[in-house]
Amino acid sequence: MPDFVIAEFNIAQCLAPLDDPIMADFMKYRDQVNKLAEDAPGFVWRLTDEGDTSTHFGEYDDPYLIVNLSVWESIDALHQYTYYTFHADMYRRRAEWFGKIGKTPMVLWWVERGHHPTAAEGKARLDYLNAHGASPFAFTFKQRFPAPVTEA
Repeated sequence: MPDFVIAEFNIAQCLAPLDDPIMADFMKYRDQVNKLAEDAPGFVWRLTDEGDTSTHFGEYDDPYLIVNLSVWESIDALHQYTYYTFHADMYRRRAEWFGKIGKTPMVLWWVERGHHPTAAEGKARLDYLNAHGASPFAFTFKQRFPAPVTEA
């Protein structure tokens, strides 16, 4: 029977290039927030590029649009990290660095343990969520679905 973990993908629309002074505090704390995630209970994996920045993966034509993709043991572990650690402080400040994108910027979905989803998979799930609403294929913290059940 496959064991499932939760994948999370989100996008953010930067107000300026990452090296612009507007983005200075975001960039100052980005590595700390990523390290906090990696050390958090329930963390499994996160997508990174060669520089370990995990911000651009070519899924979007917009150079100001950044992505984040991670895998967690459970929705509760991800929720705890997102809203009850230093990440929450940074999340509350998001309007300083990011503009509104006019659609849901984050999606969750179940993956088999050991699978490392791609940014293309995350984009497809997010696009599906925004086009069709929450379902077992793509959902949010507010509209959760249980892990798939497989027959033995």
